[in-house]
Amino acid sequence: MKAVILSGGEGTRLRAISGGLPKPMMPLLGTPLLEHTVALLRENGFDQLCLTLHYQPQIIREHFRDGANFGVSIIYREERSPLGTAGAVLNCRDFIGNETVLVISGDSACDFELSALMAGHKRGVTIALAAQAEPLPYGLVITDREGNITGFLEKPTWERVVTDQVSTGIYVLSPDILDYIPTGHPYDFAKDLFPRLLSLGVPMRGQVMDGYWCDIGTPHAYYQCNLDALNGLYHLPGAQETPRRVIPCRNRARLMRAVSEAMAEFGADFSDGLTIASPSGKAHLAPLADQSAIFLEGDRAAVRKLEALAKTLNESL
Repeated sequence: MKAVILSGGEGTRLRAISGGLPKPMMPLLGTPLLEHTVALLRENGFDQLCLTLHYQPQIIREHFRDGANFGVSIIYREERSPLGTAGAVLNCRDFIGNETVLVISGDSACDFELSALMAGHKRGVTIALAAQAEPLPYGLVITDREGNITGFLEKPTWERVVTDQVSTGIYVLSPDILDYIPTGHPYDFAKDLFPRLLSLGVPMRGQVMDGYWCDIGTPHAYYQCNLDALNGLYHLPGAQETPRRVIPCRNRARLMRAVSEAMAEFGADFSDGLTIASPSGKAHLAPLADQSAIFLEGDRAAVRKLEALAKTLNESL
């Protein structure tokens, strides 16, 4: 499968700590963020990648070369002047051809199951969404019950917030979508293309993703992402250790009771915390001793499902 990684960001808000590195090359636990993204794509079956470059392109080219050392095939498209996010993807049209393609930002960290996002795509555009308790810095995406997109709100004030669903900058595009992107001037997905597609009635869906997502656009977000990786909130792609998640809560004992009651009929083992075995694998959940939180570990698919249940129950307590 094919993917385009938008890798041209300078990271002006990170200049104080970036040392002149392109934003996607900022180290995350000692490894460039972009390398984690390439590993995530490879794990999900994307082995043909096109990287769009603008700021300090030679740093990225020299690090990844043709991608062989990272288990993928990489080509590059360099912009002499910024083309906008959609314009940058259009610049990869010869790479995309007549295939459906995944577009992902090189500026964010995530551990989504991107193969599931690709599998769920039917036509038009599918946007990967994340639920954010503080959504103001992001573009909000309004959907109906079937996931069809009905509106966008770009970085609204609290008075205009009507959803917690934000765009992660990860999209699946059918090849005909490129026909809607004009040439000759910068064109952006969020500001230009998506509102136009919505007005034309082009099919657009939003899919809320399980897992971790963080845009490292500010020093605070960058440091928080590193801490989240250390604490197991962000599962680094390619890591061999057992996936581990931590869910902060007000009352860990009460949350454990709620999860235990919900899972009792599914053959849960309560001899050491809570352990669930299912066709998707095994997951273990227990309270942390030193903070009001619970942790989950086990097979990734099973952990994600138990995590979703725990988070839903935690919000209702």
